[in-house]
Amino acid sequence: MTTTNTPQIRETIRLAPSFVIPLVLAIAAIPLLLVQVWIGLPVEVLAVFLLFQTATIRLEFTQTALDIYRSNQRIRQFPYQDWSHWEIFWPPVPILFYFREVNSIHFLPILFNPKMLQTCLEERCPRKIK
Repeated sequence: MTTTNTPQIRETIRLAPSFVIPLVLAIAAIPLLLVQVWIGLPVEVLAVFLLFQTATIRLEFTQTALDIYRSNQRIRQFPYQDWSHWEIFWPPVPILFYFREVNSIHFLPILFNPKMLQTCLEERCPRKIK
């Protein structure tokens, strides 16, 4: 009889929010507003939008899927079995999370703990060797 040591993932992990990107954009918009209002204003609006999203959106890694919640209500579910690839762009300062499902592509700004995101992705949806 042969047994495999494949760990069973049972714990659901909810990622903590990270306000780094919205705050950096908000701070960067201040000098832009002083120099050129028409450039600084859209950057500031984007920062406020991302700040709101950071405060309200949560990612949960369950045993079978990535769930996205807004104010404790699940708005989307992405089963790992449908994923074909994922990537975190610019690892020194992670700013964008990309994943591809069988029929669609998704981009999310990193509004949550990037190290925990990486850990959960590697544990629950390992990259396929080509």
